[in-house]
Amino acid sequence: MSLPAFAESLRRLWALEKFTYSLRVFIALSGVMAGCWLTDQIALVIPLFLGVIASALAETDDSWLGRLRASGVTLVCFAVAAFAVKLLMPYPLLFVAGLALSTFVLTLFGALGDRYATLGQATLILSVYTMIGVDQGKMATTFWHEPLLLTLGASWYSLLSVIWHALFAHQPVQQGLATLFVELSSYLKIKATLLEPVKELDIEERRLALARQNGRVVAALNLVKETILSRMDGSGGQKVNRYLRLYFIAQDIHERASSSHYPYHQLSKTFFHSDVLFRCQRLLDQQGRACKRLAFAIRLRKPFDYGDTRQAHADLQASLTYLQEQQRSEWRSLLRSLNALADNLASLEQRLATANNPDALASDQDSVLFDHNPRTLKQAWQRLRQHLSVTSLLFRHALRLSIALCIGYGVLHAIHPSQGYWILLTTVFVCQPNYGATRIRLGQRVGGTVVGLIAGWALITLFPSPLIQSLIAVVAGVSFFVTRKSQYALATGFITLMVVCCFNQVGNGYGLIWPRLLDTVLGTLIAGLAVFTILPDWQGRQLHRVVANVLDCNGRFLRQLMQQYATGKKDDLDYRVARRDAHNADAALSTALSNMRLEPGHFRKDAEACFPVLVVSHTLLSYLSALGAHRHELLDVAGDEVLDQAAEVIVSQLQRMAEDLAERRPVTPAQPDEQATLLALEQLADGLDDQHRLVQTQLLLISQQLVPLRERLQDMQQRVASAAPALTEQK
Repeated sequence: MSLPAFAESLRRLWALEKFTYSLRVFIALSGVMAGCWLTDQIALVIPLFLGVIASALAETDDSWLGRLRASGVTLVCFAVAAFAVKLLMPYPLLFVAGLALSTFVLTLFGALGDRYATLGQATLILSVYTMIGVDQGKMATTFWHEPLLLTLGASWYSLLSVIWHALFAHQPVQQGLATLFVELSSYLKIKATLLEPVKELDIEERRLALARQNGRVVAALNLVKETILSRMDGSGGQKVNRYLRLYFIAQDIHERASSSHYPYHQLSKTFFHSDVLFRCQRLLDQQGRACKRLAFAIRLRKPFDYGDTRQAHADLQASLTYLQEQQRSEWRSLLRSLNALADNLASLEQRLATANNPDALASDQDSVLFDHNPRTLKQAWQRLRQHLSVTSLLFRHALRLSIALCIGYGVLHAIHPSQGYWILLTTVFVCQPNYGATRIRLGQRVGGTVVGLIAGWALITLFPSPLIQSLIAVVAGVSFFVTRKSQYALATGFITLMVVCCFNQVGNGYGLIWPRLLDTVLGTLIAGLAVFTILPDWQGRQLHRVVANVLDCNGRFLRQLMQQYATGKKDDLDYRVARRDAHNADAALSTALSNMRLEPGHFRKDAEACFPVLVVSHTLLSYLSALGAHRHELLDVAGDEVLDQAAEVIVSQLQRMAEDLAERRPVTPAQPDEQATLLALEQLADGLDDQHRLVQTQLLLISQQLVPLRERLQDMQQRVASAAPALTEQK
């Protein structure tokens, strides 16, 4: 391989998020292992390794200053937890009380945000690591021995993390933006398949796939927003402002890509013998490919060249012109929708073309990002108070996990297994907030442990050299962090291999194999039974609330849209929050239904019956997005009052359906006066200008979704009625 090619390969490798993350872990674990070998203190490798792992699990993205503050808080929590475990372990009753209380409080920290949830879980994991270390190192007579070593290992990784974030402050933003544009690329390609003019096309299945992909795009958008927000100060730096503009470009692309201007099956049926939809599909597919190239350019910090698509646009315009020259009256409304679609594709193309130089975009746009994290102790307490009730899903998970760990501790003392504290560690990792996630994690944990133990037995037998086993332990530890988010079973195998090799350095690794397997099985059984029996969170019991939130957010989004048409396009904070809330609610519904499919018995059947609700609600959101994509201030005309009244009727119907669902009342039909208002919308004169006509068309499409939506909701209420009644709604 030539030197330039090798350098390019290294550059691509460096741009990968997993590589940079694993490199930090490799440096930390290698440093610990090297230090233990050089000082001839190999017995210290286990607590130091466990401290490094706990600190790496607690790591969240932030600026270097934010990472420094977070590391300080993390180390204090780790030290307090480790010394508390050491202090209480000789007193079983006090220990189990402390275990239950600390587990509940640390899990409830998740109410304050994702980073607090990560910190709480990592602290709980380090507590169990302390139990394992104390149980393993009974020869240590000093009180501070295990807690100090665990905290020292965590401090070493925290120091490395702060330095890394200071040296490569913007790399996570680049990686997050690249991932976002990859997800947008997939969304555009799926959307392009809807334009395929093929008879008997399974539109429902493709719309369902689109809704699921929309959830991934929304998750990527939220992650990038938090990453940028953590790096913004009062004035913001030039690089941060550039990334912020790229984020806004991605938002705009998402809004335009999620737009629908007419039922595509109707367009396909009417223009089946024309190539116009093939032209639209080809252009949208090219834009999807461009998003992927843009992701590649951002990741490698290379210039982005959108390319020349003028011929594709010219071909599309020629097809539209030919259809318009036919002057067929029955095509009039459909041609208006096709023209709106073509304009939207042109605008989308323009946004992609500006991604090469986002600094050239207008700087007068409202660039404030909404921060969901609590800023004061009062806000934090208010957030926590909302979850101090058995109706809170987080409260129930915290209570469930606390009880499961107490049961595990009781089992440990009842049967006195060797290495018994692995039961608690397994329970912590396997017990997830919902049944579906726990069910998946349970099988992955057991399978990965079996594979890891077999691999560990084989490798310590084949390579008895302590030095080689040390190298295997480091590689296995790094591999755990590479695979833990995408392939948990494999990650479990790697961490088990690391444990076997490390324990073989200071004792008998073979003696760990059977106890580790037994403890894993016991821990997974306890976690599975806890999720199934202790205040189970069946998704069907909260589905009415999730759907109600979707309808309420869509109604508020429509209000913001109509305000934009009254005052002119402005991507202010209120509009962006309303748009993001609507997409977040849609993604939450998709996630809830996916989780239902993993639940037992009739719950899975309920999920299949409720997927039509997701399809209709996502279609509704796509029509709303089309209104957002074409925002312009409307000139005063005679039909404005009808448009405003129709929009308000749609909002009131959505909110009334949301209230009916939230209160578990049967969904009520539309009122006669509301039907009259929507009929007046349909009968507006043909003399409207294109902008008013577009608003009328989209409002009509939205109103036409209300009847099937109401029918789907009524069917959903009937099908899930057999499930046990839900608890009172979470405040």
